[in-house]
Amino acid sequence: MTPAISVIMAAYNGAALIGETIATLREQTRGDWELIVVDDKSTDDTLEVLARIRDPRIRVIASEVNEGPVCARNRAFAEARGRYIAALDQDDLCMPDRFARQAAYLDAHPEAVLVASAALLMEDGVPARWPNERHLSPAMIDWLLLTQNPLVWSTSMFRADAARALTPFTRPELRYAEDFDLYHRIRRFGALARIDTPLLAYRCHPGGASQKYGAMMRASAAAVLTGRYEAVFGSDAHANAALVAEYLMAREPVPDLETLGRLSRILSQLHTWFVSQTALTPQQRIEVDGEYARLWWLLARPALRQGHVGLIGALATRPDVVRIDPIDPDLIVSPLIGGARALARSLAGRR
Repeated sequence: MTPAISVIMAAYNGAALIGETIATLREQTRGDWELIVVDDKSTDDTLEVLARIRDPRIRVIASEVNEGPVCARNRAFAEARGRYIAALDQDDLCMPDRFARQAAYLDAHPEAVLVASAALLMEDGVPARWPNERHLSPAMIDWLLLTQNPLVWSTSMFRADAARALTPFTRPELRYAEDFDLYHRIRRFGALARIDTPLLAYRCHPGGASQKYGAMMRASAAAVLTGRYEAVFGSDAHANAALVAEYLMAREPVPDLETLGRLSRILSQLHTWFVSQTALTPQQRIEVDGEYARLWWLLARPALRQGHVGLIGALATRPDVVRIDPIDPDLIVSPLIGGARALARSLAGRR
């Protein structure tokens, strides 16, 4: 029988974790799935661990050479038979009803091409809510994709026919932002949605790609955004995309008032363009405006706390959608912390 759901997984030196990950698949309330694992020439016992798992729904492909996770994932996708494709990394853990919930959503929403879910963040074996977790509607996902990656790859499930129209499925030249790129490319086939219930535990550990390859991730994300920004910024698309990747996606502290002002103008132009291009309900417009305000504060707050900008200067770059509460303690504490840090740097420079 052809499975309804194909799970694709790139594996590399995952012997310590991959067995537990696969165990969460075998506990799914919906059993009509297959797992295609491509081992990317591991140097540990990953293949031996996989060989000990006796389940006819699992296929293991051993690569003869190490080509990286994008190529391994593309090879797994090429072998997939299901009408839905579920992404899963070797170290993440699925909740028992993940496949049932996501497949039911796609069955009921033909306008959606992909559905992700909220996730728990697991550190040292302890699961916790993801920071700043909130409802993400399809309209909000579209807005957020202009400045960040709002979806966790291992939570996504998407329609195989749409993914097969992408050539290639994921692009190796955009390594460590290939999922971000895929969301932008598959979006033309339908809406991107998210179930707000956590259906996965995302394991955060020192060996994770996000911990080791930050510079490459930022460069690849900037390349993805450049393509989206050309319609908004023209010849400035790449420079603006690089700033967004550095300070909004990677969350590096903004170094000075000039850069904060430029980023504020970029956000303003993106917001103006997005609301002019998107049919938003009144509630969706409120949500998008609120997220626009939150994004600006994500830029301004670290800059204030590092002493890179002053409060008066920062507020001069503030968009109209940002409402200032004069008794908000952060407006007092952040500049004070920043002032102390700036003074300490000044004194250290005189020694």
